[in-house]
Amino acid sequence: MKMISAAKFAQAQKAIVPARAYGVGAMSLYDKTTVPAEENEKKVFVAISSDRGLCGALHSNLSRALKAEFEKETREDTKIISVGEKSKVFFQTANSKDLLMEFKEVGRNPPTFVDCAFIADQMLKSGFEFNSGKFFYNYFKSAMSQIIKEQPFYSVEGFSKSPSITVYDSIDEDVVQSYQEFQLANAVFYTLKENYTSEQGARMVSMDGATKNAGEMIDRMSLLYNRTRQAVITTELIEIISGMTAL
Repeated sequence: MKMISAAKFAQAQKAIVPARAYGVGAMSLYDKTTVPAEENEKKVFVAISSDRGLCGALHSNLSRALKAEFEKETREDTKIISVGEKSKVFFQTANSKDLLMEFKEVGRNPPTFVDCAFIADQMLKSGFEFNSGKFFYNYFKSAMSQIIKEQPFYSVEGFSKSPSITVYDSIDEDVVQSYQEFQLANAVFYTLKENYTSEQGARMVSMDGATKNAGEMIDRMSLLYNRTRQAVITTELIEIISGMTAL
């Protein structure tokens, strides 16, 4: 697993460089969008995780961060979307009623824009008319360090209510809707890319630690086996010598 993760991590690390340059530029629109807060506005929190484990506390730390932020909101107006089995298992016990939808088969292969566009389309067709939301994902800093980040996003109504949207000319509802749908798919793609790279790095480090621990355990057990074997041989020799002496 360490060797496999190291190979996948090398590929993911190369792919994250162009994806980050594209994603950060595209996500800057969400960062510069200022939408006035409203009472009882509907929100959705999206946990970007994976179906696979063996990567330490990567997914559990992300789920705890989302749960801490979720508990600050009004539960009736806030829902959770799970991308990956690991986050679903975390929220299935205490927040099963708050789960809006879940997505499986995530993390086994590098994310593609087609898969992310499907996730974004299902979010818009969920029937829950959210005004805004946040993506919770692991930002890749290094193989040893991943940072949990939040990426806000808004609905068509949120874009329309933003004062900064008035700087553009000839912006009608269809243009805003088309761009919002593309931006949502792009946000899913970018956050999944970051999380996939973080997962591979964390798994490589975790499996390296497991390999070292297994080697130390083998050394301890070999030493214990040799000592026990020597003790049994010594006991048998003493019994044979004692018997011969008695005869």
